[in-house]
Amino acid sequence: MPDSSYKVGETTSQLVTFDVDSVRRFATLAGDHSLLHHDDVFAKATRFGKLVVSGTQYSALMMGMVATFLTERRAGLGLEFEFQFRKAVLVGQTLRMEWRIVSVEPNPKLKGDVIGLEGSLFDELGEMYVLARSKSLSIPKDLL
Repeated sequence: MPDSSYKVGETTSQLVTFDVDSVRRFATLAGDHSLLHHDDVFAKATRFGKLVVSGTQYSALMMGMVATFLTERRAGLGLEFEFQFRKAVLVGQTLRMEWRIVSVEPNPKLKGDVIGLEGSLFDELGEMYVLARSKSLSIPKDLL
């Protein structure tokens, strides 16, 4: 039987490419109607020079990544997320999303472990676009 607990230092990561159709579609679904996400002519005239990805899109992808990672072995429930947007993400970019476990604190009251994670979104040169923190509850599936 595999170990069901998580350890400090474990990581998960994946590449994501932000294509124009997904950027427009996600922004619309999220209720973000900023012209920066929808109007090529407007976006081209801004300091960004092209469409900008809505922060709701990559923060949602990063949150989903934590949920997937922390439910591979046990049940998981998100408790907190914090995002710092350091640089605009532009349509067409491929970036790496990464999360690292920085703490595992047993919580008898919640019948599980509170897992602290630090996340980031960065390019192939290591330039940082987003810094993130998360706390999630990890519990045996039968206690959910």
